[in-house]
Amino acid sequence: MTTREPAIAVSGLHKSYGEKVVLDGIDLTVPAGSIYALLGPNGAGKTTTVAILSTLTGADAGTVRVGGHDVRTDPEAVRTAIGVTGQFSAVDELLTGRENLLLMSDLHHLPRRHGKELATELLAKFDLVEAADKPASTYSGGMTRRLDLAMTLVGDPRIIFLDEPTTGLDPRSRHAMWNVIRELVAGGVTVLLTTQYLEEADQLAHRVAVLDQGRIVAEGTPAELKRLVPGGHIRLTFTTAAERDAAAAALGGVPGDNLSLAVASDGGVRSLRSVLDLLDAAGLEPEGLAVHTPDLDDVFLTLTGQVTTAAITEETLR
Repeated sequence: MTTREPAIAVSGLHKSYGEKVVLDGIDLTVPAGSIYALLGPNGAGKTTTVAILSTLTGADAGTVRVGGHDVRTDPEAVRTAIGVTGQFSAVDELLTGRENLLLMSDLHHLPRRHGKELATELLAKFDLVEAADKPASTYSGGMTRRLDLAMTLVGDPRIIFLDEPTTGLDPRSRHAMWNVIRELVAGGVTVLLTTQYLEEADQLAHRVAVLDQGRIVAEGTPAELKRLVPGGHIRLTFTTAAERDAAAAALGGVPGDNLSLAVASDGGVRSLRSVLDLLDAAGLEPEGLAVHTPDLDDVFLTLTGQVTTAAITEETLR
């Protein structure tokens, strides 16, 4: 893979199972050394996309290059470049954490001494030293997921597919996994992440694609996606009602309680600059300013017509 070539390049990807169309012309580009989130509801085609990119299943049509190699004509080269952590753990619960890592070293045909050194290094990296020689069946969900990812790294992949890696984890374990993923990318690894968690995509991803019914319905940075949904505004606060009313006359905003004024905005720099220029021209200086944009939950609901996993959980807890 050259330095200019994307880590992953997909064009016109199609996949059907019988009459069921799972992927209907997917295009996506993932730059090297970035985190790309594929976001969508159950059945959107996220796992199928990962299966095709990782050579586990074939596409019906389209071109797919991973690590500079065509997945159809050169699958072995693709497999050498990638690591996959699926929805379901690959950890053998009858083995200890160390033994799981040594097994992966053997499968990669690493020299025994190097395998032992690598296992020790990964156990430390993933905070599993104290549990290293305990059966994996005694691990918590977060520990098992960290071991699963550590096993993926045994082959030193430069591209990693993480298929809903934090599903079922408690918030503390989820944040710990996020930190691990950030460290990997800081070291030059490329990550394609599938998730139903909006916060996860917002926190981690450089770019996000929203997948629904086999099609990408939106793609961009988290900030760009939030600007697709109406409802964003700039909230200004003033020291007097007279100043607030003067600002409302200049900006056309909606006066609120507590001497505040809401001005419609997409949250972008240009919009903010325009508001500040108009205030300056009117000789007004607000006491406070805050930019409010819709979150990814709003984007997800607007584009797919479905509530998110997080929203469902919150509703269940009420």
